Amino acid sequence: MKKQPIFFRFAVGAALAAVLAACAQPTPTSAPQQPAEPTPTTAPAEPTPTAAPAEPTQTPAASKGKIKIATQSPLSGGQAALGVGIRNGAELGLIDMGKALEEMGFEVELAPFDDQAKPEVGAANAKNIASDPDILCVVGHLNSGVALASLPTYRDVSLAMVSPANTNPKITESGYPNAFRVVGRDDVQGAVGEEFARTEMGIKSVYIIHDKTDYGQGVAEFFRQQAEKNGIKVLGFEGTEEKANFESILTPILAANPDLIYFGGIYDQAAPFFKQARERGITAKFLGPDGLDSPELLKLAGDAVKGMYYTSVAAPVSQFPDAAKFAEDYKAKFNEDAPPFSAQAYDAMGVCIRAIKTAADKNGGNKPTREQVVQAIREGGEYKGIAGTYKFNAKGDPEKAVYFVLQVSEEDGDPAEVWNKNKVVKKLEIPAP
Repeated sequence: MKKQPIFFRFAVGAALAAVLAACAQPTPTSAPQQPAEPTPTTAPAEPTPTAAPAEPTQTPAASKGKIKIATQSPLSGGQAALGVGIRNGAELGLIDMGKALEEMGFEVELAPFDDQAKPEVGAANAKNIASDPDILCVVGHLNSGVALASLPTYRDVSLAMVSPANTNPKITESGYPNAFRVVGRDDVQGAVGEEFARTEMGIKSVYIIHDKTDYGQGVAEFFRQQAEKNGIKVLGFEGTEEKANFESILTPILAANPDLIYFGGIYDQAAPFFKQARERGITAKFLGPDGLDSPELLKLAGDAVKGMYYTSVAAPVSQFPDAAKFAEDYKAKFNEDAPPFSAQAYDAMGVCIRAIKTAADKNGGNKPTREQVVQAIREGGEYKGIAGTYKFNAKGDPEKAVYFVLQVSEEDGDPAEVWNKNKVVKKLEIPAP
């Protein structure tokens, strides 16, 4: 593990100041109504004899009420691999840590919502979440653009959002007092990627592609600014929403012949792009951010991405010693390996539960308000989770965050198993900007 050079911290600060204004705010549109959660059916009750009235029995003590914690992430569509992992990680967290609230007399329930990785769907879900007074905290989202579309509604009802994955700086730079995250930021992640490309990969020229989202375009812009500042020649900077045929983009890239292609976006779009790039004979190295951090990238792109590098604010669960039991429990319950960001979702759930319990204690053991939960998170001090230890600053960022540079394994085999063997090339702990 190489010690981070001092000059890099100054570079990170410069990236933040210059690029924050460049990110475009998503505009929510109308969305399909969130389908109601299925209600389990029960067998019809046995008929009750009418001969003699039953002797009165002592009724159990009344519950203090129901407390729900919601999740928002893509549970369907191309990004469901990570979104389902977030929901599942949060569910395990509620199972393990929700007992503290049950012992106080509350009923505890998970309320998962499918935002489909679409800002307009997340915004519609947020209204449903806000209208349910039992929901006291939200774990989510995966996509920064979806979170930014939902946060105004959460703010209006003082509902805390603790994100396990959102990295766009606007999440915590927009003045939302109820927004928190347990991961780092893209103004740092983009600079980490650029520094690695320049000093470790020997890159002299780059062609940058992004997916036009708050997340993908944002991190790509941070990478571009640092590249231009430090002498890497940027041969192109292009956004696309294409998911299948990248011919019109690959033709100019082939002509430009860059040393590196940097892709700012998510694995479901990056995989076919990388695969088609290799099929066209493009020999440039590949690099991207944590939106690529899924075994689905390897499953969809195959040999095209073996050996490539990517940066992440997370890492394979195997990199976190305190998450060993979580990994076992996840495999046992869901019959698959825990994906990236699932352990962070477990920790985000822990932050929510601790805050709700603290607020309830201060409220005489009664159900707290949403405002009291937000205050409890802000005043909660250090929280030790399975993927890290977090202490939020005034903006809602962890005071220090960990950033990784990883390399995709070149082994053959099941993509999920191979992905967990990805090599951590660099691990950096960097203060929030």
